Amino acid sequence: MRIGDFKETYAADEAIFRTPAVRAWMGALGAAMLVFPFVAGDYLLYLANLVGVMIIAALGLNILTGFTGQISLGHAAFVGVGSYAAAIGATRLGLPFYLCIPLGGAAACVAGTVIGVPSLRVKGLYLAIATLSAQVILEWVFSNWDSVTGGIRGINVPPATLYGVPLDTDFRVYFLIYAVAAAFTYSARNLFRTRVGRAFIAIRDRDIAAELMGINLFRYKILSFMVSSFYAGVAGAVWVYFAKVVTPEYFPLSLSIQFLAIVIVGGLGSIQGTILGAIFMTLVPELLKAGTEAVKPFFPDAMSYLFPLRDILFGALIVGFLILEPHGLAEMWQRVKRYFALWPFRS
Repeated sequence: MRIGDFKETYAADEAIFRTPAVRAWMGALGAAMLVFPFVAGDYLLYLANLVGVMIIAALGLNILTGFTGQISLGHAAFVGVGSYAAAIGATRLGLPFYLCIPLGGAAACVAGTVIGVPSLRVKGLYLAIATLSAQVILEWVFSNWDSVTGGIRGINVPPATLYGVPLDTDFRVYFLIYAVAAAFTYSARNLFRTRVGRAFIAIRDRDIAAELMGINLFRYKILSFMVSSFYAGVAGAVWVYFAKVVTPEYFPLSLSIQFLAIVIVGGLGSIQGTILGAIFMTLVPELLKAGTEAVKPFFPDAMSYLFPLRDILFGALIVGFLILEPHGLAEMWQRVKRYFALWPFRS
């Protein structure tokens, strides 16, 4: 039974993977992720790729909402900005995918800065309304600026190519998605060991006290918007190479609600919770779809209620976790680990 955990250096205390057991488990997880696409079917690969994109985007929202305390209801719009920027870079500028992905992040970062600056004077409900207005405006731009976005028709995007090999299947694009997801997860985890990340957390906990300690609220709040939007834009760019097309219908308000549900259900202010929430909230609609198909012989119109039921379920999960488990799936997982760490001696 583990009875002590002592660190002898600052480097050991700040390490991300602090024990040999944790490092071994992470190595096993990495090996399993490399093997997974070789044994999974097309449907599971599709879901896995979707989860990877959701993880990248939801990490950005958790940086803004969970770690900095700035709520946003326009996250899907920033994902859309990144998608369109990457699509335009690939089709009209002829850029390779390794330039289009940061281009999508940079475009969304600029959009996040433009939205974030006027939003810095408000907080709480007023900030939510301000970001909601950004969602509505950008949705209108996606649908009506035909010369740039292609309007409702959207933009068809050629597959990414790496050393002459097109990443044109779910199997091949899986490695691109999870390479980006792993890099951005590691970056997010490291962010909160820096001065910037700790300033974000201080602003979330008590912004007035943070300002009294010398933290520039304007600078760090706008920086939080920029980092969050950059993550969203990169997720949108990766999504383009996964879907091979970008249209306005991919970025509705309901997607912003889904991102918010991911960070709340997974755990606000938790990188691990974001990953668990992305997996859970991606699988929930699929389970709901399977349930409606199962009752279709008894209720022929069951499929017509799928999308309304999905939105209702997302709302119910948000309210349920806020009331019953405010720290989300991350806290539930920690309780399970604590139980088995003391088993069978736990009373």
